[in-house]
Amino acid sequence: MGRYILQRVTLMLVTFFIITFICFALIRMLPLPAVQPGDPHQEVVLQRRELMGYNKPIIEQFGIFLKGLFTKWDWGVSDKLYMGQEVWSIFLGKLPPTMVTNLYSIIFAIPIGILLGIIAALRKNTWLDHFISTATMVCISVPSFVYASIVQHFLCFRWGWFPMVMATGTDLFTKEMFLSMVPAVLSLSFGVIAGFTRTTRAELTEVLTSEFMLLARTKGLTKMQATVRHALKNCMVVILPAIFGNFISIMSGSLIIEQIFSIPGVGKLYLSSINALDYPLFLLLSCFYLAIGLIAGIVVDVSYGFIDPRIRMGSRK
Repeated sequence: MGRYILQRVTLMLVTFFIITFICFALIRMLPLPAVQPGDPHQEVVLQRRELMGYNKPIIEQFGIFLKGLFTKWDWGVSDKLYMGQEVWSIFLGKLPPTMVTNLYSIIFAIPIGILLGIIAALRKNTWLDHFISTATMVCISVPSFVYASIVQHFLCFRWGWFPMVMATGTDLFTKEMFLSMVPAVLSLSFGVIAGFTRTTRAELTEVLTSEFMLLARTKGLTKMQATVRHALKNCMVVILPAIFGNFISIMSGSLIIEQIFSIPGVGKLYLSSINALDYPLFLLLSCFYLAIGLIAGIVVDVSYGFIDPRIRMGSRK
C-alpha cells in the first residue's frame, strides 16, 4: 500500500509540474497588460517584471519562477486587479469564503443524497423509486447556474427569504452571514445530492440482490437488519471515497455561483483575473485548481484500500 501511495504521489507531482509548465509558457506568450503612465505602482510592476525575466526565453523565465517559488514561495505580484500586491496574500484572503460556502453545501447535501438513494433502492421499481430517479437525472443534467437563477428569483427576489448576494464582513459564522450564504449553498447542493443519490441507489440495489444477502435472510435476519448490518457496509466501499473526494474539493468552489451571489472567494477571483488579464494571479489560481483535482483523485483511490481490506491486500502483490 505504501509503495502504491508513493507511486501515485510521484505521478501527481510529475503531472502537476508538466501542466504548470504548459500553463506558464502559454501565459508568458500572451502580451503583457500595459501599465498606465502616472500609476503610483508603475515602478514596482516594471521592476518586478524585470526580476521575473519577462525579456528572457521561456525556459529561463520558468527557471526564475521555480527558484522564487521554492526559495521564497513567491508567486509574483498582481499586475492589474491588486496592483503591486503579492498574489499569494490575495489568494489566502479569498479562500475562507469559498471554503465555508462549499463546506455548508457538502454537509447539507451528502446526508440527503445518501438517504434518498437508500429509499430508492429499498423501494425499487415503485413510483417512489421512479420519481427519485427521474428527479436525480434532471438535477444532474441541469447546470448549477440555472439552479442559482431559480433560487435567486424565488427565495430572494419574490419571497424575500434571503438576501440577493452574500453579506459583507470578515466574520463568516454569524447568523446574518449564514443566511446570506443559503442561496449559494442550495444552488451548489442540487448536483451533489443527485450524484450521491444515484451512486447510493446503484450500489445498494446491486448489494441487495447478491447471494450473501440471501444467506443473511435465511439465517433469520429481517430485511432491515440485513440491510443495515451488511448491505450498507458494503455500499460504503464506494460511497465513502466519494465523500472524501468532495471534502478535499471544498476549497475549489464554484466559479459561476460565486459570481452570481457576489461571494468574495477564489472562484470569483479566478474569473476576474481572466477578464483583467492579471497573469500572475491567473497562474496561481490555475495551479491551485489543478492541485485540488490531483489531490482529490489520489485521496479517492487510496481510500479504497483503507476501507476494503481486499483492495489493500491486492496492492501488495
